[in-house]
Amino acid sequence: MPLVSRCLAEFIGTFWLVFGGCGSAVLAAVFPYNAAAGTNPLGIGLVGVSLAFGLTVLTMVYAVGHISGGHFNPAVSFGLWAGKRFPASELLPYIIAQVLGAIVAGGMIYVIANGREGFALTGSNPLATNGYGEHSPGGYALLACFLIEVLLTFIFLLVIMGATDGRAPKGFAPIAIGLCLTLIHLISIPVTNTSVNPARSTGVAVFAGPELFGQVWLFWVAPILGALLAGFLYSSVFSAPSVPEMQRVRETV
Repeated sequence: MPLVSRCLAEFIGTFWLVFGGCGSAVLAAVFPYNAAAGTNPLGIGLVGVSLAFGLTVLTMVYAVGHISGGHFNPAVSFGLWAGKRFPASELLPYIIAQVLGAIVAGGMIYVIANGREGFALTGSNPLATNGYGEHSPGGYALLACFLIEVLLTFIFLLVIMGATDGRAPKGFAPIAIGLCLTLIHLISIPVTNTSVNPARSTGVAVFAGPELFGQVWLFWVAPILGALLAGFLYSSVFSAPSVPEMQRVRETV
């Protein structure tokens, strides 16, 4: 498959992830909007938003995963490179496509949200942005936010690499990956609003103002670090032995 086609698939997949996940948080999490009452009992809430992120990945991995590999996330691309499943020469084109898809999705969410009277970029996490300190939904400090993003991205990549391993059951990888992302959001929305994806963080922060955009660095550094650790671990410890290694094992038995 040509690189251009694969990058287009990554653009579309990342667009859907950000539009579906962040869009659900902005447009549906507190539906119906009632500023006077201050409560919105019919909104989908934390569980609904978590499911939305998982479903976006599940659906798009089935839709275009066979075309591009279904990364939709710069951290995943780095992790697969570290795991020796993705060439370094294609990292930059994939990441550009992912970030552009996320920015277009963030812009669409912003335009649609502006269609409601009274909408404003207020609060600690407008447009479902990620943040630490005063921009953490639960007020978590920088170190806590850094650690949870590293840890959860590490686990995410282990699930991705395990589910797509040639020895794993066929056809179920998107389900495992989507459910893992759902669980990740259930854990960490109160901490960072959940990133584990630099493109997702960048795509909405572009429209949320310089203060929030100034915190995006953490959501590049921490997820990529966690992904690299997982990729190196899986390739060095859990990967299938090569043919010569298997032959040597047979000869010693």
